Formats: sequence, structure tokens, C-alpha cells
Amino acid sequence: MRRALDASAAAFTTVDADARQVPVPLPQGPLPLWIAAGAAALDAAVHAWDIAVAVGAASPLSDQAAAQLLAVAREIVEPLRAYGAYAPELPVAAAADPVEALLAYLGRRADWTPRQR
Repeated sequence: MRRALDASAAAFTTVDADARQVPVPLPQGPLPLWIAAGAAALDAAVHAWDIAVAVGAASPLSDQAAAQLLAVAREIVEPLRAYGAYAPELPVAAAADPVEALLAYLGRRADWTPRQR
């Protein structure tokens, strides 16, 4: 994981902070910098959640991070669902916390455990 984070950080150091669009390895093509950086963070954060809950550890997602990542997800996820990158959005209560809302948007259940199949 460290290698992937280092590679991502190195790639973003080559991007001009004023760049309007940056290349990304997504079907959408170049994206605004905030979305491109957020997409990398979304991928890392959600897979960290996947691994944590799979091994019975606490969720690494905070409400603040989840709220910010949900804004990014709403910008990039829909076209990626066609490629199987995300499951369909799950229903969630209007009063759901930001972590539950993000996970449901990405097709995950916040209460998932390894014993559920």
C-alpha cells in the first residue's frame, strides 16, 4: 500500500496546482484537479474500509472524510458503474450519517460483517 501511496503522491507533484483538468486513468478522461485527487482518496479510503471490516477492525472512515468523499463520488461514480467498478446504490435513511451515506452510494452496507454473504 505504501508503494501505491508514494506513486500517487509523486504523480500529483507533477500537476500544476492551477491546472483546470488533469489526466486520470478513468473512462471520463481528464478531470478537475480536486476531483482527480479526490478519486484517488476515495479509492484508498473505501478499500481501507473494505479491508478493515473484513478483518473485524473498526472503520477507518470519519464522518468528515466520508462527507468530502461523497462529494467526489457523486462526480465520478455513475459512469463507472457501467464498468462494474461499483455496485448499484443502496437505499439509505435521510438521517444516515456521512459514512453510511457514502457506503450506500457505493453499493456497500455500513453494517456488513464477514459473516454476512
